[in-house]
Amino acid sequence: MSKIAIVILNWNGKDLLEKFLPSVIEFSKGADIYVADNASTDRSVPFIKENFPTIKIVQNTENGGYAKGYNDALKHVKADIYCLLNSDVEVTPDWLLPIENEFNRNPEVAILQPKILDYNQKHLFEYAGAAGGFMDQLGYPFCRGRIFQEIEQDTGQYNDLKEIFWASGACFFIRSEVFHKFQGFDEDYFAHQEEIDLCWRAKNHGYKVFYIGTSQVYHVGGSTLDSMNPNKTMYNFRNSLFSILKNLPLKKSLLLIFLRLLLDGIAGLNYIFQGKFSHCWAIFRAHLSFYQNFSRMLKKRERANFTTNYFITKSIVWAHYVYHVKNFNVLVKY
Repeated sequence: MSKIAIVILNWNGKDLLEKFLPSVIEFSKGADIYVADNASTDRSVPFIKENFPTIKIVQNTENGGYAKGYNDALKHVKADIYCLLNSDVEVTPDWLLPIENEFNRNPEVAILQPKILDYNQKHLFEYAGAAGGFMDQLGYPFCRGRIFQEIEQDTGQYNDLKEIFWASGACFFIRSEVFHKFQGFDEDYFAHQEEIDLCWRAKNHGYKVFYIGTSQVYHVGGSTLDSMNPNKTMYNFRNSLFSILKNLPLKKSLLLIFLRLLLDGIAGLNYIFQGKFSHCWAIFRAHLSFYQNFSRMLKKRERANFTTNYFITKSIVWAHYVYHVKNFNVLVKY
């Protein structure tokens, strides 16, 4: 049986740890539980030592964000499978069993995600991960169970085992050997979409990413940067361009980047019309940072079997806003 290590990245999240660690401890028998602390200043570490003495602590020397935080911490964690779990996730009884069984049963599985539901509205899928991540042909990521702001109710329609494009960083299982083979997350991302990049790199080398709906967790979401934060807008726009440049055939990636820059400009104008000037400025900052890091990202392109045949639809934007598609099972027609 595979050894699982659950690693929770924390930065000044004492209140979240107090609220959500008990469920992780109660329902994760047999797994080692770690808190990787990103140089918190809110007494998170003393709190864990005093109240949860069985929790192992890895103390990072700086707040390097999600990517560097996990890269640094996982150098000190020995396990067959890493579970990278957000500090605002409530787990459920027997949540690990289907995941452990699938890793043991299927050696092709490199990365896996459970069903992620909304902690505050438990009948709904959660925005950040839902029932697994996919990508359209323009490089826009989206989730099964959530298309833009349209969130599906969980009626058991995704209680399946399905190969997906990317797994959510909110609850991200990965074989340790795969994580270290690809040197973990790209630290230049800092936060947001680094899990998509890692999944993309793994898929380009023939590894598979799966979703398993018989395991479920509840995620609060937005605890670090909520959807109205311009910094989140900047990271998402910039990091998406990073991934396209790194992970597609070069001619394809350059053409797609040109199209995306035009579409990003339209998105910026839309933010202006909505009066969200800080988000328009965030897109400008995203592009500036992308230009500044272009040669750096170009050098990170791997000699892999680049492929484009795993995109699920031509344009998620077109399907949703023109054809009013709100459901993944309808989306596949477009």
